[in-house]
Amino acid sequence: MENLPPKTCAIERLVTQPKLVAAVKAGAKTQQRRDGVYGWVGECFDLEGMAFIITDLSRQRLGDMTDEDARAEGFPGLAMYKDIILKMHTGMSWDDDHLVWVHSFAAKPEV
Repeated sequence: MENLPPKTCAIERLVTQPKLVAAVKAGAKTQQRRDGVYGWVGECFDLEGMAFIITDLSRQRLGDMTDEDARAEGFPGLAMYKDIILKMHTGMSWDDDHLVWVHSFAAKPEV
């Protein structure tokens, strides 16, 4: 991917909420959507002693999210994802045209 903006935040801040950290560690969460770039493809991060690697970074409209995307975020479906996100971010409204960065990741293979 070319012409990426500078990072908005350190990769260590990509996944911080305890329930979501647990979902990543269990393999139930493989994506994190953020307004900015937190990590580049190939960059690694650590969650409570487990290593993960960014496998893809892409742009997506919130309105293009699917139930499958919500499951990759660690939620059972899009309706619950939207509900939780709006509760976590007081005052936020869901704008289908809002662009986010989708950080995809996987457990880093041991060498």
